Amino acid sequence: MLKTKLILVAATVFAVANVSAQIGEPKPGQPRTVTIPAVKESKLENGMTVAVIEKRNVPLVTIALLTRSGAADEGKGNAGLANITASMLTKGTKARTATQIAEQIEFLGGSINSHADWNYSFVTVSITSDKVEQAMAILADTALNPTFPQSELDLLKTQAIDGLTYSLTQPGFLTNYVASVYSFGEHPAGGTPESLGAVTRDAVAGFYSAHFRPGNSVLIFGGDISTEQAAATAKKHFGSWPAVAATPPIRETVSISSKPPERTVNRILVVDLPNSGQASVSYALRSSAGRRAADANAAVSSGYYPALTLNSLLGGGYSSRLNQEIRIKRGLSYGAGSGFSWRPNSATFGTRTQTKNESAPEVAELVIAEIERLANDETITAAELDPRKSVLTGGFGRSIETTTGLVNALGELYAFGLAPTELNRYMTSVNSVTDKQIREFARTNLRGGDIIIVGDYAKFKDDLAKRFAGREVTVVPAAKLNINSKSLL
Repeated sequence: MLKTKLILVAATVFAVANVSAQIGEPKPGQPRTVTIPAVKESKLENGMTVAVIEKRNVPLVTIALLTRSGAADEGKGNAGLANITASMLTKGTKARTATQIAEQIEFLGGSINSHADWNYSFVTVSITSDKVEQAMAILADTALNPTFPQSELDLLKTQAIDGLTYSLTQPGFLTNYVASVYSFGEHPAGGTPESLGAVTRDAVAGFYSAHFRPGNSVLIFGGDISTEQAAATAKKHFGSWPAVAATPPIRETVSISSKPPERTVNRILVVDLPNSGQASVSYALRSSAGRRAADANAAVSSGYYPALTLNSLLGGGYSSRLNQEIRIKRGLSYGAGSGFSWRPNSATFGTRTQTKNESAPEVAELVIAEIERLANDETITAAELDPRKSVLTGGFGRSIETTTGLVNALGELYAFGLAPTELNRYMTSVNSVTDKQIREFARTNLRGGDIIIVGDYAKFKDDLAKRFAGREVTVVPAAKLNINSKSLL
């Protein structure tokens, strides 16, 4: 009886496998479109923009106060100041302590967050639509009346330094940390142990005073709220914000050659981290393709959508080329990917993967080969490209299903000075990208980068020299790393 059952199971498995082999992989469906409600804009008398996007199917509302200043405006010597300032907004006001802010939002069943990235800062509240007025009172209080208590600042600094100190022992984090200076020509947006330790209450208050101004801010409502209700509550809570001009930005500028480099790899850097369990391997560079178009009449940079599609193809998911070559075919890593981080007039780009120390040079070769293949390969077929476009459009469609995702997507456009109507162009713009545009973008923007390996150098030194014979390798001991120096020493 048991033997009969085993035979039947084996036959069933064989039949299913045989049918699957005959059918092949399912093809992606037809590209979908998404229609996002029109964004309704208005301005308060103090110059603050109010943007409303109605999504009435669920009784939820997300409200974000976005200020067009972030880590790019803090200066190298104050690395981390923008994020500390934004984070301190919810740590105490003239009317509420940090504990009271947290408890009152929790009592309403909502959440409040504040943060800064490279391009902007924000405070966000998510709440049910019947609690908008109460939540707005708290949001406005944090944004307009912060007191920056010294005790809260000391605690926040200690937590930030402790977290950073631990992260600097991790190869993956250390790679990005070093790339920000070595390859991108910027400073670590999250700060350094030294810069975080030097942040004072006066510096926080000064950054807030210089940048958190109505003319430099956008109040965004997304979800189950009418335009009229949003405008009324915006005026009630932010209408008295003094219309003082924000300090002109001191944004760091990085010179980028307009002539594409002739070779793919510019430099090879090793950060020697003895006894590390794995090595992190990255290809990093600064691209001249920005988020905002140089031509004021254009919606976005002509390279933006080709870059997104290229990244989906190269390292944007499990089926991307990097993951296929490094993980699936060779088993050298648990995963490999890549990504762009956008600036108004440029972008940073990096690949990411971790592997055994001994296989780091081989992985570096594979990464370079895939980047070169993008620029030179004439065989980006529709069978490969269409599913990668579907990953982008599907991800975008899912993200804007939530009020938070919708507000975040709209906030990014405002941060870069782009028209809100760009939301409705995303799907068609991605689907119209051609393989020729991808190859051209790769040739123009993905050459001249740096290979950065963080790991136990002794374990891959010989193989690295063999695989990259004749190439100079700069080695920096992790224990002596000086992120404030161009030489890193």
